[in-house]
Amino acid sequence: QVQLVESGGGLVQAGGSLRLSCAASGRTFSSYTVAWFRQAPGKEREFVAAISKSGGITAYTDSVKGRFTISRDNAKNTVYLQMNSLKPEDTAVYYCAADPRGWSNTYSNYGFYSYRGQGTQVTVSS
Repeated sequence: QVQLVESGGGLVQAGGSLRLSCAASGRTFSSYTVAWFRQAPGKEREFVAAISKSGGITAYTDSVKGRFTISRDNAKNTVYLQMNSLKPEDTAVYYCAADPRGWSNTYSNYGFYSYRGQGTQVTVSS
C-alpha cells in the first residue's frame, strides 16, 4: 500500500508558475511509476505527465510540452510537477497516481495506476 498526498496548488495569474508535489508514504516510492492527471469542471480526466521509477523516462501530453516538467526525488519519496507559463486552460484539479508496475505503453491511462491521490486545485486567472 502507498498513500499519495498532493500539494502546491493555488491561484496564479496567466504566465505564472506553480510546483506541485506528490508525497508518498507507506512504501518506497522508487518502486512506482508515477503520473499526473487533471480534471477541469465539466471535462473528463486527462493525462498530463508520467515518470518511470528511476526518472529516466518521462512523457507529456502535447498541450504541456515545453511548459511542464515532471521529476522525482526518490530520497524524499516525492514526485514534482513544475508548471511554467500557465494558461487559463490549465485550470483543473490535479491528481497524482502511482503503480508498482514498470513503464509501459499504458502510462497515460488512469486505470493503469493502482494508487491515486485526492487532488489539488490549480486555478489560472486571465
